[in-house]
Order: sequence, then C-alpha cells, then structure tokens
Amino acid sequence: MIVGLGNPGPAYAGNRHNVGAMVLEELARRAGVKLAPGKGARARAVSGEGRLVGRRVVLAVPLTYMNESGGPVRGLLDYHKLPPEQLVVLHDELDIPFSAVRLKRGGGEGGHNGLRSISRSTGTKDYLRVRVGIGRPPGRQDPADYVLKDFSATERKELDLLLVEAADATELLLTHGLEAAQNQVHPRS
Repeated sequence: MIVGLGNPGPAYAGNRHNVGAMVLEELARRAGVKLAPGKGARARAVSGEGRLVGRRVVLAVPLTYMNESGGPVRGLLDYHKLPPEQLVVLHDELDIPFSAVRLKRGGGEGGHNGLRSISRSTGTKDYLRVRVGIGRPPGRQDPADYVLKDFSATERKELDLLLVEAADATELLLTHGLEAAQNQVHPRS
C-alpha cells in the first residue's frame, strides 16, 4: 500500500506539506487508478487499487489532517489485510534540500506529525518512506508555518519534475527493493 500524506481541502492543496499527496496523484495517473472515497474502515481516505510497474497496489490519501493520518492508514491496512512492512509512505522532508528524494525504512519521524501518527497507529516505525525534500525554512521562519505555505514561484517551476522523480523513485522501490533503489536514486539528488 502506498500512502501520500497531506492536509485535506483546496486551501492546503499547493502547500509544501502536501507534496506526498501530489506524488501519490502522479502514481495514480500512471497506474490508471481513480481515487475514490471509501466506506466503513476506509471512509477517512480516498483510495484505489490497480497495478503499478506490474505489482498490485493500493494507493491512498488520508482525508484527515496530517497529524491524524495514522487512523486512516491503519484502517486501510486492516481492510486490505496488509502488514505495516508493506506500507510505503510518501511525505515532505525538511531535512532534505528542495528537489532531492531519499528512500529509507524505519527510523525517527524528525518532528513530522503525519509519520508520528502512522507509527503510533501501526505500532511500528518499520515501514518504507519516500522522503521528498522541501528544504529548511529561510531565516527564523517557524518550520510549522513553512510547511503550510505554498511552494515559491521558483520552486513551482521545478515542482513537476520533483513529483516525477519521486514517483520514479517509488516505482524503483517496488521493482528493485530498498537498497537497489537507494543506489539509483540517492546519487541523482
């Protein structure tokens, strides 16, 4: 299952914090998957099933705010009978420069409330992550304010390429595994 993190609603759509959901939309487009609201355990997410690089996948975006992402993710994992080890989370990352993509399994949440919520709800930090670099805020700007701002005009010129690169990295992760994908993705960015 691949989950793209973000905040719901048009007011947040272009925010840096929503880059995970933006990458998920690119993957859904590639897989020809229409994301639709679920029912029951899936009610707090839009999701869809399909094939991506030859593998059956569930693609999802929680409809909750970032800090409550864990509930919908847990509900989807339970509904699809998937262990957290088969979860890939796409998310923004302050500690990586804008336009860089990094892959990892487990580790800390680095103050990311969406990851913290998922770790708490699944009972583990041992899930795959596609970390999309948004860079640190300039000057003394509060990181919480920075992630809730839209990308700058300069960043928007490169954003489509970043989304494609993060989607490509996700596909490499699915087809080649973590280490091989890291060896291909990390030298690029």
